[in-house]
Amino acid sequence: MDHFLYRNGALHAEDVAIAEIAAEVGTPFYCYSTATLERHYRLFEEALAGLDCLICYAVKANSNLAVLRTLARLGSGADVVSEGEFRRALAAGIPGERVIFSGVGKTRRELEFALQNNVRQVNVESEPELDLLNEVALALGVVAPFSMRVNPDVDAKTHEKISTGKAENKFGIAYEDAPRLFRKAAQMKGIRVVGVDMHIGSQLTDLEPYEQAYTLMRDLIERLEADGIPIPRIDLGGGLGVPYTRDNQPPPLPFDYGAMVRRVFAGMEDREFEIEPGRLIAANAGILVSEVVYVKENAGRRFLILDAAMNDLVRPALYDAWHDIDPVNEAPANAPTQPYDVVGPICESGDTFAKQRVMPNVSQGDLVVFRSAGAYGAVMASEYNTRPPAPEVIVSKDRFAIARPRLTYDDILGKDRIPDWLEDAEDASASTHTA
Repeated sequence: MDHFLYRNGALHAEDVAIAEIAAEVGTPFYCYSTATLERHYRLFEEALAGLDCLICYAVKANSNLAVLRTLARLGSGADVVSEGEFRRALAAGIPGERVIFSGVGKTRRELEFALQNNVRQVNVESEPELDLLNEVALALGVVAPFSMRVNPDVDAKTHEKISTGKAENKFGIAYEDAPRLFRKAAQMKGIRVVGVDMHIGSQLTDLEPYEQAYTLMRDLIERLEADGIPIPRIDLGGGLGVPYTRDNQPPPLPFDYGAMVRRVFAGMEDREFEIEPGRLIAANAGILVSEVVYVKENAGRRFLILDAAMNDLVRPALYDAWHDIDPVNEAPANAPTQPYDVVGPICESGDTFAKQRVMPNVSQGDLVVFRSAGAYGAVMASEYNTRPPAPEVIVSKDRFAIARPRLTYDDILGKDRIPDWLEDAEDASASTHTA
């Protein structure tokens, strides 16, 4: 469920008309709903009620400070994968004690920053990282809270580019190597073992892979504790899928997920649990709004050319991802439809959002929205073709605010620097031609 609904034929974000925002902000733009963010966060609270569970929102899904502050006010922690994301969490009011640092390539500088800012735990993903974490902690005179991300070699049955729990993926430490490295960590003077972590992929639509992975996790915990290594925290990772289209069978609800967690970890309820949802909190809390620039017919196909492009929303080009596309002005129930290739203006054939998508008739100047665009949308945007990325707006009831303004061309050009030896290049070229 989200809070982007039609009222009297006009799409609204909560109590604000989308057309009203477009008139002030221009298109394209992202729009986030506070009510939807809050509702989705609370679904996880309810699903895991009774467990000592910290919800650590996965910042990579949507790192806008307004989104992070909204969740911070609900008590959310953060799962981060870079120093930059850690800094965003802190800026949004999430203290280091509620930040989990994940990622396969943490640098010395990033580990120093994390320990200096009282990170809740570092999810280590390799033996060299464990060695470096111990070295950094000793140099700083602290003890690093260590959790190991274990790769269970479980197929999440999701897109290959968002699979993280198979043996051939770059993430985590092989399940068979974990006991040895836990024993090594337990002997290190700069390390305090606090937990074990698994994250097997994103956009999971079936609970079976979770249950396989969590059963392996439980077995590992029991083996470690039999060896005298207590594991007080169980990090469940994230990845629960969202319904990107109204027509498909919806993924499992957080309630079903919570019931599975309780079943697998029955008897371990005295532990601290952590969960790292990102997509399920943010995806359906956001839309991308765009204007139709042209409707073009070519070789029997009709192209809907928008002012949004793959630099704004790359998921369809990168993953062949589906987003429902709707007109801002609701079409009557019996309105005629036709297939469109929905494309952007970038000079790439890959700048295609949908092929032969059946939609109500739309015209030049109409507004359309991409649904479920709140996760891995603006956060993956670029300035390709020197296009200013879409700005971001957040709505709360009958108010809206610009949460990230649109860059100007001067903003973009001002980031480049011309070396001194090129400053007079134009004059030199001119004199050559004159000669």
